[in-house]
Amino acid sequence: MYSRLLKPPENKSFFLFGPRGTGKTTWVRNTFPGAVYVDLLEAEIFNDLLANPQRLENFIPPRFSDFIVIDEIQKVPALLDEVHRLMESKRLKFVLTGSSARKLRRQGTNLLAGRALTYAMHPLTAVEIGRDFDLGRALRQGLLPALGEEPNPGKFLESYVKTYLEEEIRQEGLTRNLSAFARFLEAASFSQGSLLNISAVASECGVNRKVAEGYFGILDDLMIAQRIPPFTRRSKRRLALHPKFYFFDVGIYRTLRPAGPLDTPEEAEGPAFETLLLQNLVAVNDSLHLGYKVHYWRTSNQTEVDFVLYGPKGILAFEVKRGKRVKPESLGGLAAFARDYPMARLFLAYGGTRRMYTEGVEIWPMEELLQGLPELLQGLP
Repeated sequence: MYSRLLKPPENKSFFLFGPRGTGKTTWVRNTFPGAVYVDLLEAEIFNDLLANPQRLENFIPPRFSDFIVIDEIQKVPALLDEVHRLMESKRLKFVLTGSSARKLRRQGTNLLAGRALTYAMHPLTAVEIGRDFDLGRALRQGLLPALGEEPNPGKFLESYVKTYLEEEIRQEGLTRNLSAFARFLEAASFSQGSLLNISAVASECGVNRKVAEGYFGILDDLMIAQRIPPFTRRSKRRLALHPKFYFFDVGIYRTLRPAGPLDTPEEAEGPAFETLLLQNLVAVNDSLHLGYKVHYWRTSNQTEVDFVLYGPKGILAFEVKRGKRVKPESLGGLAAFARDYPMARLFLAYGGTRRMYTEGVEIWPMEELLQGLPELLQGLP
């Protein structure tokens, strides 16, 4: 088991949100070995607390001073009122894990009115894996923690997708048409790393636009996809305004995207390179609480920078190229961005092995960049 970057707050309740399979339960059990553990995935506990949330107090020993963990809190949102009461009346501390913060909010649930911090758990990062990190394997399989113990990673990833379809989607009643949703997931995989065109996705999977919008909302709710907004602060140019779309893990993306004789390696592997960097950027930023907002930048004439991080430490711009050589045209997007934002620090991640510097751009091998992200994002040399 790998040590995670995420560190818990001291003596304060908090939410821990993240997609299924990112290691929330393992991390909580190891971080809080003395905690009372309430698992809402257990049918008996779920039914008991769903019928009467006030029974939560019966799970807690008298004069208990450690944390109480409630796993998958979104399954019984009414428990939050009881958690709130116990925090106020008995000064109890809670760790509340879940795979859908938006679902709680959309149901009108108050997330304890700021009395609990909100943390995020993501797939593993290259930094957390350390010497065991293998770039090629990560690009094929992704970085879900359970993959390290799986003899057949492909079957595991297929099962992961199927589990979401059958357990999360069906049981929560998010959609009644699972076959249409399965077609949608495949169609959405072709939007990976691209400006999102919901109408085109709807047409591809044979549903109307409103249904497709609802499906994208489900992906947002379950935290298995994200939309990256454009960076438009003090813009001097006409810019693209649609978000870019990404599934949260490169292995999930590769599993959903079909491959056939008409598909070129670049069509799948280019977005895979981008996705791997993005998920590491997001995880390191969230785990270390660095406060960056993640964007992309694209002008009306298609000049683009893959990711722009904007936060207290400044502006960092990242371009991703899977090739082993850096061509002069590969630097065009970063050069244009630097003209508008000369204070930005510029990076190009590529598939080669040497670190180089040219025209204000730091050129890093992808694996070396991933391993160095904590220092880079904290503004260290």
